[in-house]
Amino acid sequence: MRVCDTLLPAIGAEFAASTGEAARTVFAFAVAYGVFQLCFGPLGDRYGKLRIIALCALACVAGNGLAFLAAGLDWLVAARVLSGACAAGIFPLAMAWIGDNVPYEGRQTALARLVSAGVTGMLAGQWLSGLIAQWSDWRYTFLVLAALFLWAGGLLLKAAVAASWRRPAAARPAREALGEILASPAARSILTVTTIEGALAFGAIAFIPSLLQRHHGISLSMAGGIAACYGIGGFVYTRLAARLLGRLGEPGLARLGGLLLCAGFVSFAYAPHPALTPLACALAGFGFYCLHNTLQTQATQMAPAARGMAMSLFACVLFLGQSAGVMAAAWLADHGRDTWIFAAAGVGLMGLSQVVARRTRARRRQAG
Repeated sequence: MRVCDTLLPAIGAEFAASTGEAARTVFAFAVAYGVFQLCFGPLGDRYGKLRIIALCALACVAGNGLAFLAAGLDWLVAARVLSGACAAGIFPLAMAWIGDNVPYEGRQTALARLVSAGVTGMLAGQWLSGLIAQWSDWRYTFLVLAALFLWAGGLLLKAAVAASWRRPAAARPAREALGEILASPAARSILTVTTIEGALAFGAIAFIPSLLQRHHGISLSMAGGIAACYGIGGFVYTRLAARLLGRLGEPGLARLGGLLLCAGFVSFAYAPHPALTPLACALAGFGFYCLHNTLQTQATQMAPAARGMAMSLFACVLFLGQSAGVMAAAWLADHGRDTWIFAAAGVGLMGLSQVVARRTRARRRQAG
């Protein structure tokens, strides 16, 4: 998901494109990833979540193989569309599986462990892609991804066969499940906030390496390493999630997330020296997962009888929001206003966190 962030300057240089044009690789992945959620969620509810996750992982081999062979920017964008479409069935169905098997009281902690695996991937995508691009060729990043998906997909397929390929009972029609989710005011509120969160947070994240290179003139590998500190902040959150939730509750955790996002992004945008940027990225990453994990835990309860559809819809709006955010941020970057991207994201996310905290408290009062 994050592998192209650090590669944007290298991709632009090879294909004679601006950073904003190269960012189509990020935008295209996000659109495909978001749209195809709505296909895989119902399939997971109907045929089994583990089975669909395994097949999606194996299908990602083709998308990354085509990216490795890309002869032009349009080819690379098309390969990222295929990769995004295939990857769409992995993480949301994993969240749905946790929702099916873990009680709500322990779900935020379980989801934090899943997020820890996702953060590890984000760290590798942002840092190793820059390292590979600097010491070899950026294309080899996609070859490595294809090999990893082949290995992991094979293991998942073996697990799915061992768990049986029988169709789960009482699968609901996708249209009926979707209608139930959208008819719920609480679900609509979560989905709206998640869309805005995706636009603000991911629109900024995609341009961390570009700002570092433009303002501080550092190498691709160094820029990728600093960008990976965002993921390190998220990883630290996963280690502390249970303790923080016990002390602050969901409303307090959301507020803390907004405060740290604002402090991190604004500090990053106006840091006078690159030595300060890793800490700013780590603060923002910690804050993002405080806020986002609260939202996705609440999303697992939007439709317990159709959790695959619910989590797919959640991921869909998150990454459609990302697409809009990346487009807006690309325009600002091409017009020399990249610091505005991070300032707007930080302030906006702090305000959004207050909305999440208030609505969480209101729902609990109504339920109590």
